[in-house]
Amino acid sequence: MQLHLSNDGVPIYLQIVNQVKYLVASGRLKPDEELPPIRTLAEQLLINPNTVARAYRELELAGVVTKRRTTGTYISAAGSPLAKRQRLKILTQRIDALLAEARQMDIETETIIKLIHDRGGALRTASGRTAAR
Repeated sequence: MQLHLSNDGVPIYLQIVNQVKYLVASGRLKPDEELPPIRTLAEQLLINPNTVARAYRELELAGVVTKRRTTGTYISAAGSPLAKRQRLKILTQRIDALLAEARQMDIETETIIKLIHDRGGALRTASGRTAAR
């Protein structure tokens, strides 16, 4: 699990929480996958173990992870209750950026919608060909 910390004013424990939620929502962390032990992650990130412990507690309260006595911290078997909401939030941010860029290029929203629809059809066709092979 690769996490990247920044000095953008967001508390470190929240950066960890947000990145783990993103990794779960994107499917890169799967249910029942073990997170690194607190001390190991703290050493990797060069931070205090209490900061990692706080992040793990927040993730547990949110239902993203479960702690198993003596064996570690795992991604919740039920998946994150926030996973779908997080995925939609990520896509919404990307759509907002796309629409802002289209507006700067003087391209109508209807044209963007048609382009997305056409590209979706092309991707479905391409993946159908790949699956048939």
